[in-house]
Amino acid sequence: MSGSATPFHAPGRLRDGDLELVLTATQPGDAKRGLVPQYEFEMRLVGSGTKVGHLHFRIGLTGELKRFGGNLGYDVEAAYRGHRYAARACRLIFPLARQHGLRELWVTCAPENTPSRRTCEIIGAKHLDTVSAEASPGQPRPTCRYVIDLTTA
Repeated sequence: MSGSATPFHAPGRLRDGDLELVLTATQPGDAKRGLVPQYEFEMRLVGSGTKVGHLHFRIGLTGELKRFGGNLGYDVEAAYRGHRYAARACRLIFPLARQHGLRELWVTCAPENTPSRRTCEIIGAKHLDTVSAEASPGQPRPTCRYVIDLTTA
């Protein structure tokens, strides 16, 4: 998938109470390197503009992303965890994903990453399976795979 084949959309205002997503960059895809186009957002507190984390939204999937990266990648700064910012940020992306014609979103995380697994549950993602490291050469650890059905979310 190339960057020119998937135009980026203006995401509009992405806000949920005291949390907003601010678009900081877009990255074109590079099929030769197995990269799909992606949006990069900062999670910020409304009013102060304090950065509390980031979210990457990848448009499309490769086989590798389906196993180990997914469409969504997020991280919340340690000092701001416990406010469901990751789940809220993911939900804010759903309309943009639908604009791109996506019917589902994939999220992956390490089995021991309890907060990320909880985020997946909160946003309505269904746990599909856990890919073992042995089943995937080059992957250093097992990976839990989740899917969000955007037709019902």
